[in-house]
Amino acid sequence: MATIARELGVSKNTVSLALRHDPQIPAATRERVQASAKRLGYALHPVVSHLMAQLRQSHAAAPRHTLALLNANRDRDAFHSHPTLPAYVEGVRRRAAQQGYGVDTFWLHDPQLDGARLNRILRARGIRGVVVVGLMEENRLPERFAATWRRHACVVTGVRTHEPTLSFCCVDHHALVLQAVERVLALGYRRPGLVIEGRIDRLVEGRFSSGMWVGQQALPAGQRVAPFLEIEEAREESGLFYAWLDREKPDVLFTLYNVVRRWVEERGLRVPRDLGLVQLERRSEPRDWAGMDQHNDRTGEAAVDMVISMLHSQELGVPEYPRATLIGASWVDGTTVRRQRG
Repeated sequence: MATIARELGVSKNTVSLALRHDPQIPAATRERVQASAKRLGYALHPVVSHLMAQLRQSHAAAPRHTLALLNANRDRDAFHSHPTLPAYVEGVRRRAAQQGYGVDTFWLHDPQLDGARLNRILRARGIRGVVVVGLMEENRLPERFAATWRRHACVVTGVRTHEPTLSFCCVDHHALVLQAVERVLALGYRRPGLVIEGRIDRLVEGRFSSGMWVGQQALPAGQRVAPFLEIEEAREESGLFYAWLDREKPDVLFTLYNVVRRWVEERGLRVPRDLGLVQLERRSEPRDWAGMDQHNDRTGEAAVDMVISMLHSQELGVPEYPRATLIGASWVDGTTVRRQRG
């Protein structure tokens, strides 16, 4: 700051205030200071700036250090077009900004990108912390980025990875299903059924189905409904779903897919009069579903907190003892379930 102050003929306090975008410094002076700082490569230390921000009770300082946000989805545009991933990204960006960090985004399936090239880019930008978002098809990270996991503080969102197993942050899938089951049982439902793609349940190591199994233990054995795990096949042949529906006779369904409602209504069943529906990852649309808000933005925030903690402790590379942070979900009322008579 002293160098900038000498160059511009102002005080160090003026420089400090201008770098924090303090409105008491004229806009023209702030622009001159910031331009000089950028040209000289001046950067605030993130830890010091965070402590000073707490003392000043202000978060006006611009981000001067950066985290990498890796899009692990096969869709390059998933951070904008996917029904759930934008919430993770929103949380990552919000918490990073609060902590004085910027965010640079990369796509892991870019054919021109591998671990060596990504590491060169991260090194050039002074990036040591990495958040991975978007694993939806598998829980194994691309092998060609092994060098990246070895040299940085990395946290994965949504799932626990294998080969390597990195620290991760996700919603507590088991607890959210158990909580939803308890909620509908309190409404009087007695035959809850899980309708989910088996591949997705396996991706989270069976935590959806295990939550349903535990929740059903409150019911007599004859009222425990076997799960329907063939969503992809039923998209081509809905008769598979209808056969399960006739056989198991559930009175309320737990699912991740809006298409299930269409199948139910095409069968001539009325929601919720004939059959209740619960969305296990409730989104803003459609608004009338009852279900569980997974708070994916909070998962993104927690992932940033984990990465910054690892950076402060110099915990780089694949951890010997990976950490897990689980985010609680919450019930949202809707018109797709109702209290049962009797």
